[in-house]
Amino acid sequence: MSKHVAVLMGGLSNERPVSLSSGAGCAEALRNAGYRVTEVDVGYDIAEVLRELAPDVAFNALHGRFGEDGTIQGVLEFLRIPYTHSGVLASALAMDKHQAKIMLKAAGVPVTDHVIASRAEVGRAHVMPAPYVVKPVADGSSFGIMIVKADQTHPPQEILGEDWKGGEELMVERYIPGRELTCAVMGDVALPVTEIITDLAFYNYEAKYSHGGSHHVVPAQISPKIYDKVQKMSLKAHAALGCRGITRTDFRYNDAAGPDGELVCLEINTQPGMTPTSLAPEQALHAGHSFEDLVSWMVEDASCNR
Repeated sequence: MSKHVAVLMGGLSNERPVSLSSGAGCAEALRNAGYRVTEVDVGYDIAEVLRELAPDVAFNALHGRFGEDGTIQGVLEFLRIPYTHSGVLASALAMDKHQAKIMLKAAGVPVTDHVIASRAEVGRAHVMPAPYVVKPVADGSSFGIMIVKADQTHPPQEILGEDWKGGEELMVERYIPGRELTCAVMGDVALPVTEIITDLAFYNYEAKYSHGGSHHVVPAQISPKIYDKVQKMSLKAHAALGCRGITRTDFRYNDAAGPDGELVCLEINTQPGMTPTSLAPEQALHAGHSFEDLVSWMVEDASCNR
């Protein structure tokens, strides 16, 4: 009898629309692969819903808060339902950009200088010399990210607005010019490296999820030395935080900085997107794994105590 898989999707974060798209695609692929699938739009009653459903595996297609910060992982541990992706601690660490960077730096993964400051401080005056990047400490899909250019005399005033949804504590980090590179890890194997090319200011929400928002070059057309380094650093980041299943690590590469350029890790994603325009499925396909193969592997890799 085929496994019953509950695909957890939607949820309560800013990234709900992305998660619904990810979840629908994964559910369809899992059905095509022969699994019995129930799509679950996650709300505050998720524990009761899952208790009643009693699936063999929970496929986590959630993004953002509650889905990739260790919260749903803790619920699944209590219910003893095997689940995909990373466990409680790795998920919580990766979601908190400040804590993740401390861990990555200690493991020898290059990261950029940053400071943590309150929204009031960041909105009032430059907390580091421009150019720099402002981002929420714990959010995904580039929500709330702003680039402050070298010639800007004041920080972006949207930060102080009443409709700001990026939280009260912000990360401000040195801006790294150059190319956008990313590499997914599947289990203990680094997948092909992708270069992301976009006409927008950076690889933001629109570039990530709108059709034609970005162009993916896979494998990235960079030197073998840097390509190899990206893959090694992605594996190192995955291991440093204790991640499981599939992750994706994002980098900036300034090829104009010295003979080998400057490669900096921006963040590691424990719940990489699984939409039609997503990077990890594209990299897996290039490595010979169809989308059905990829999601099936994730289901068979599922466990508790991750």
